[in-house]
Amino acid sequence: MIKPTTLSASRGVMRADGLAEFRDRFARLRRILGGERCDDVLIEEFVPGVEVALEGLLDGGRLHVLALFDKPDPLDGPFFEETLYVTPSRLPDSAQSAIAETARAAAAALGLREGPVHAELRLNQRGPFLVEIAGRSIGGLCSKTLRFGAGDAASLEELILRQALGLGVAAAPRAARASGVMMIPIPRGGVLRGVRGEAEALGVPLIEGLEITARLHQQLLPLPEGDSYLGFLFARGERPEDVEAALRAAHARLGFDIVPEFALKV
Repeated sequence: MIKPTTLSASRGVMRADGLAEFRDRFARLRRILGGERCDDVLIEEFVPGVEVALEGLLDGGRLHVLALFDKPDPLDGPFFEETLYVTPSRLPDSAQSAIAETARAAAAALGLREGPVHAELRLNQRGPFLVEIAGRSIGGLCSKTLRFGAGDAASLEELILRQALGLGVAAAPRAARASGVMMIPIPRGGVLRGVRGEAEALGVPLIEGLEITARLHQQLLPLPEGDSYLGFLFARGERPEDVEAALRAAHARLGFDIVPEFALKV
C-alpha cells in the first residue's frame, strides 16, 4: 500500500503487487503530486478483510461509539474509492466490541482524549487492524445519516458542539432505524454535461435524499487522481440490508453524461 500523507479522500492511495507495480504506482503518485516531494509517504502491508468506519466521541479518554458503519463494497484495490456506508453494522457483537477497543487504544496512544474521533479499520480472522484514526468527525455530507435523541432531533454536529461548550456528552442514543449513504463514484474522466434520473432515484422506497455536488461542465477525475464524488444518496429503513438495497437501486436509476475533454492546440 502506497499512501501519501498530504492528500485526502483516498486520492493517491494505491495497492502494488510486486516490485514492478510498486515502481509504476510510485511514479504515478509523483505525477499526482505535481512534482511535489514524495518524502512523506506511508508504505504499508495490504491488510485483507472487511472494512468499517467508527464514529465516536471521546470524553476523558473514554470512547462513546456513536455509530459503526459497514462498507459493503470490497476495497481490495488497486485504488480505494469508498461508496457505501451503512449503519448499524451487521458484524457480530464480539467483533464490534473488538473494533471499538482497538479504536480506543489507538486514540489513547495518540493522546486523543476529548472530542470527535473517526476511525477506519479492517477486520479479518486475526482480528481488527487500524487503517487510520483522527480527531475529527466523518467527512463530506455523510453525517446526515446520523440522528440522535428523542425524535431523532439531534445531529452529530450538535453532539460535538454540546461537548465543546462544556454541556457534556449527552446520553443520546442513535436513531433506532438503519441508515446509509452512497458517495456516488465517478465512473470515468471527462466533463459533466448532464444528470439523468434524479426523480426516479428519489422515488425508490427508503431513499430520503439526493445531493449532486458535482457542477455541470466540471472536469471529473476518478481515483487515484481525483478527490471528489458526483454526489451523495441517503436512505433510512428498518434493516441495514434494506437500506443498502435501496441505495443500490437508486444509484442504478441515475445517469451521468460525461464527455471526453479535448485540449485545443493553437
